[in-house]
Amino acid sequence: MTRVGAGHTPGGTREVGYPSHRETDVALRDGSTVHVRPVRRGDLSAVRDFLQGLSRQSRAFRFFSASINLEREAERSVDVDYVDRFALVAEAGLEPRVVGHAIYIRMPANRAEAAFAVADEFQGRGLGTILLAHLAQAAQEHGIDEFVAEVMPENHRMVEVFRESGFRPSMHASPGWIDVEIPTSLSPEALERFDRRDQISAEAAVRAVLSPSSIAVVGASRDRGTIAGEVFHNIVEAGFPGPVYPINLHADEVQGVRAWPTVLDTPQPVDLAVVVVPAAGVVDVARQCAKVGVRSLVVISAGFAETGPDGRSRQDELTHVCREAGMRLVGPNCMGVMNTDPRALLNATFAPLFPAPGNVGFLSQSGALGLAVMDYANVRGLGLSSFVSVGNKADISGNDLVRYWETDPRTEVVLLYLESFGNPRTFGRISRRVGRTKPIVAVKSGRSAAGARATSSHTGALLAASDVTVDALFNQAGVIRTDSLPEMFDVALLLAEQPPPRGHRIGILTNAGGPGILCADACEAGGLDVAALPDATREALAAFLPPEASFGNPVDMIASATAEGFGRAIDAMAPAFDALIVIFVPPLVTRAEDVAREIRRAVDRLHGSIPVLAVFMSSAGAPGQLQEQAPDQQERRIPTYAFPEDAARALVRAARWNRWRERREGRLPEFTGVRRDEAVAIVASALSDGPRWLSPAEVTRLLSCYGLPLATTRLVSTPEEAIDAANAIRGPVVLKAVAEGLVHKADVGGVRLSLTNAADVDAAARAMARDVERAGYALRGYVVQPMVPSGVEMLVGVVHDPTFGPVVACGAGGAAVELLKDIAVRLAPLTDDDAADMVRSLATFPLLDGYRGAPKSDVPALEDVLLRVSALVEAHPAIAEMDCNPVVVHEHGAVIVDVRVRIEPASPELPPAARRA
Repeated sequence: MTRVGAGHTPGGTREVGYPSHRETDVALRDGSTVHVRPVRRGDLSAVRDFLQGLSRQSRAFRFFSASINLEREAERSVDVDYVDRFALVAEAGLEPRVVGHAIYIRMPANRAEAAFAVADEFQGRGLGTILLAHLAQAAQEHGIDEFVAEVMPENHRMVEVFRESGFRPSMHASPGWIDVEIPTSLSPEALERFDRRDQISAEAAVRAVLSPSSIAVVGASRDRGTIAGEVFHNIVEAGFPGPVYPINLHADEVQGVRAWPTVLDTPQPVDLAVVVVPAAGVVDVARQCAKVGVRSLVVISAGFAETGPDGRSRQDELTHVCREAGMRLVGPNCMGVMNTDPRALLNATFAPLFPAPGNVGFLSQSGALGLAVMDYANVRGLGLSSFVSVGNKADISGNDLVRYWETDPRTEVVLLYLESFGNPRTFGRISRRVGRTKPIVAVKSGRSAAGARATSSHTGALLAASDVTVDALFNQAGVIRTDSLPEMFDVALLLAEQPPPRGHRIGILTNAGGPGILCADACEAGGLDVAALPDATREALAAFLPPEASFGNPVDMIASATAEGFGRAIDAMAPAFDALIVIFVPPLVTRAEDVAREIRRAVDRLHGSIPVLAVFMSSAGAPGQLQEQAPDQQERRIPTYAFPEDAARALVRAARWNRWRERREGRLPEFTGVRRDEAVAIVASALSDGPRWLSPAEVTRLLSCYGLPLATTRLVSTPEEAIDAANAIRGPVVLKAVAEGLVHKADVGGVRLSLTNAADVDAAARAMARDVERAGYALRGYVVQPMVPSGVEMLVGVVHDPTFGPVVACGAGGAAVELLKDIAVRLAPLTDDDAADMVRSLATFPLLDGYRGAPKSDVPALEDVLLRVSALVEAHPAIAEMDCNPVVVHEHGAVIVDVRVRIEPASPELPPAARRA
């Protein structure tokens, strides 16, 4: 808590509308939630009650005196114009009350006095830091660069808030108080600290769901075979260690357990309520739960947003009740949750099977799919640490669960079945961190187009009607994307039981040549190296294999191979490779069980030094010996597959993930000389005319603010002016048409190249005017540019995706860009590694790298263009589309020859660190 003095209120303060985009729900350190919003004049009595409820010490810390005029201070606290005076309140409770307040008052020189107060019972839960972040974001929007505050020396808690915020405060001693200066911009440290706060909140919220101390099943049924009956039965049957209260208005007992009419009647507090009542009654149940302090709800009931507008309204009301009360919510319209931890066994689902314990955390957005997942996991021998069906994701999301599994010691692999993203940018940031220690494997449905984007640029055409944005997100974040659920389980089996491959050298051992060849083809198609055997390995194999065996790679031991031969071959091959795939086709004499036993023994002798995958091509599947775990629990099971291609694809995915996590983390570049404020002014001025393509003059000014290398551009109105401009350039020139709505100029004769004299320029300009007007455009003038040095033509572009934000593309450019469709895509902001990977992943990269003896192009210059474009569109979300085509990359630089920029108003939003994921 800090104080604001009398302050400076500049003349001419203007009233503006209520900034509703600043309303948000946030999670505290304990996983509960509060609602943060701008204050209103109508909050006067609520703020007065809040100030009255502060302890004497808290009031003294806030106002430097415990004896204050509450009415006057409450008036000041709600006296805002949302520009020069801005205040926030935090609300909590089913009948909302103010539990926090923050205000800034503008001072000269883009500074503002700031003050904060938090209700005593909410102190220490992270609310002060949240209010600081939201207030700073609002201040930055209105041109305030720095907060100043005065803090009493003994107010250690507020000093700690400033220190721990990551905003890089500066503190100075004055007589009787501490002067604090805080920049309003979010530093990397602030982002990291907010991530950590979100991490703590998510851990607490999910733990409350998966490890409650007591459960109420609201709607529990006496009838087995119903969803409500099976949910209650499963919780009891699984052995939940705490009390379970069936709630049923019309029964005294449920399945032999005493029942209670409502959650209000249970004899002890309830941690988790599992709700299985008709949708129309769910909100009333939630209110009852809130009244008695239930921490979390799992709403299995359907009939919410998935059913249409009425259901959406019902879901919004449910979410509102939960957030007002600080309860966390899984669902609605979900299958439930599971925890296999022996200390907290929980099966709050209606699934007929309970998975075996293991080290895999699984999230499914589809409840029906979750049923199949349980069955398939058991069949494949994949043990789960926990399972959550998130349903409509009204509150707890995939981001919360990934954060929880990051620190859960029982979870080593994360599996996700996703149908949509709530906050993909936050997901990418979390996954990029988590994936360095725990692999994340995902199936994202919806690869086909649900509708093309309304775009006109080459970039928009290349990105429309596909989910390349999802691929870009996963590639940057290190998420292993699989095309199907069976493939997801194939990868999960490998990563859950074996170490990832250290490199790309793969050894294949088989007793049948054909399957070995199929396996080798699949490995090499995925970029793995099926290398020849070293001489020492060949000699070791020749010592016990028959002469007719093949000692290449794959190693074919032939059909007469013995079980013991498999074990000895693994011993011989393992030192030479980063991974082994062992393929067994049952012959007439060798028993599969004997082979499995020898493989098991040989793998145990490796002590996890390399991964080993087994393929048993038999309708009976793999023998159980491969799934046995060593008595000391140190050696893992051996993943088994029905076909060699399945094993190869799993190994390819695992190797790519390991290569991603072992490379260094990229850095966001810091450019000097960027004129961000000037760029803001250019965009704001242009937006006054509504959504549109910027004029060439506006584009030239905008790109110069970020140091982008646009070819020298002269704008003229007449053929005569074009001749003068060409004479000033002193060399061959390019002439381009300027016309309202004309995007693809070359298609209508709006581009002329290599004009060397006045006559050529004059003739080209007059012919161009005729061609453009014949195509239905009103010519407004011309662009005259020098011919740039020859080089490789590339495309650099951006489309602002409404869900993913700016999507940056790089690919082969020029007239054939949409024909070649050679493109790499990433989400902004780009790191230096992202830019390098984009360029080098292109099929046409050899053209930049000196193809067939041509001079090598300046690839770093192209990467610099990508990074500057990324910085531009990340800082200015009103840029809806941007198309730099071509970008000519030559030996000593890169030049943007033609560029188009479309703007439209962007939806205001908080930065990821200041909003709930």
